[in-house]
Amino acid sequence: MPTFHYQGRNSSGESVSGSLEAPSEMAAADMLMRRGVLPTALRAGKAAREGIDWSRLVEGGISLEQLVMFTRQMYALSKAGIPIMRAIHGLVDSAHSKPLRKALLALEADLGNGRPLSLAMQSHPRVFSSLFIAIIHVGENTGRLEEAFLQLSNYFALELETRKRIKAALRYPLMVIMALAIALVILNLKVIPVFAGMFAKFGVELPLMTRFLLGMSAMFVRWWWLMGLTVAAVVGAWVYWIRTPNGRLIWGRWQLRLPIIGSIITRSLLARFARSFAMMLRAGVPLNQALSLVADAVDNAHVAQRIREMRSGVERGESLLRCAAASQLFTPLVMQMFAVGEETGQVEELMQEAAEYYEREVDYDLRTLTARIEPILLVIVAGMVLVLALGIFTPMWDMFSVVQGKGH
Repeated sequence: MPTFHYQGRNSSGESVSGSLEAPSEMAAADMLMRRGVLPTALRAGKAAREGIDWSRLVEGGISLEQLVMFTRQMYALSKAGIPIMRAIHGLVDSAHSKPLRKALLALEADLGNGRPLSLAMQSHPRVFSSLFIAIIHVGENTGRLEEAFLQLSNYFALELETRKRIKAALRYPLMVIMALAIALVILNLKVIPVFAGMFAKFGVELPLMTRFLLGMSAMFVRWWWLMGLTVAAVVGAWVYWIRTPNGRLIWGRWQLRLPIIGSIITRSLLARFARSFAMMLRAGVPLNQALSLVADAVDNAHVAQRIREMRSGVERGESLLRCAAASQLFTPLVMQMFAVGEETGQVEELMQEAAEYYEREVDYDLRTLTARIEPILLVIVAGMVLVLALGIFTPMWDMFSVVQGKGH
C-alpha cells in the first residue's frame, strides 16, 4: 500500500508532520481529517513491498465501454431514488466484466458494513481510478451523487468517442504497413529464391540491386528464426523500458515530437487535461488536489510531470496562470482562457471551452490524417516496386539478350 508524507495543523493549530499508509491520496486526506489534522501538504512516498496478486494481473481492469454503461446505469438508478446498495446489487448480474462483478460484490458488502461508497471503491484501483473516486467522494459529501455519476458518464463517453476516432483514423495506414511487411517477408522467403536459382543457372553477372535482393533473401531464408527472436527481444526490451519511470518519462516526451501524429497526441492529451480539470473543479475538488488527480488521468508521464509542477507552484502561492505558462504546454489562446478564468472565478467553464477547442482541433487533424499519410505510403510502395523492378527485371533482360545472342 502506498505511503504518504504529510504536513498539517492539528486542532490546537500546532504544526504536525508524519507519514501514513493509505490506498490513495483521497483516503490519506480522509484519515488525517478523522484524526483532527488539517493537511497542508500531502505527497506520495515509496510504496511498501507486497506480494504480487497474480489473479489481479491476469484479470486486468475494465474497458471504457463498461465504465460508460456502469456510470449511466448508476445515474439512472440513483436519480430514480433507488438506494445505492440496492442499485449495486441489481447491477451485479448485468456486469459483463469479471473484475467489475467482483468489485460490485465487494462494494455491496462494504456498504452493508457502513463504509462510504468512495472509501469502498478505493480498494479496487484497477476498476475505479483516483479521478473516479474523487468525483464520487465529492458527490457523497454534497448530496449530489447522481450528478457525480452523470459527470463521469459524460466524461467517459467523450473519452471513448475520442479514442474511437483516433483508431478509425489510424486503421488504414496501419493496415497498409502490415500488408507491406507481410509482402516483404513472402517475397524474401518464397519469390526471390526462385529467381536466385534461375539466375545461377545462366551464370550472368548480376547488377548491384539484384545482389542486394538475393543477399537479403538468403539472410531471411537462413536466419529467419534468429530475426524472429531478435524482433521479439527488441519488443520485449522496449515494453520493459517504457514501464520504468525514466522510460515512461522519455517515451512520453518522444510521443509529443513524433512526425505527423505528435501534434495530434499533444492536442488529445491537453483536451483530456482540460476536460478532466473542468469536471473536477465543477464537482468541488480543491485546485491542488484536482491538478494531482488530473496528472494521473492524462496517461503521459511527461505531461503528468508538468501538471504536477503546476500543482507545486500553486501550493507555493503562485497563480494558476503563471504555473500554466511555466509548464509550456498550452497555446496562447488557452493561456488567455486561464487568465480570464482566474479573473472572473470561472476557471471550470473556460477549461471546458479549452477542452472543446482542443477536441475540435483533434477532430480536424484526424480527418486530414489519412490525406497526409497517403503520399508517404505511396512513396514507400513505389520504392519497393522500383527496387524489385531493378533487381529482378534488369538481369532477366540481360539473360534474354544472352539467349538471343546464342540463338543467332
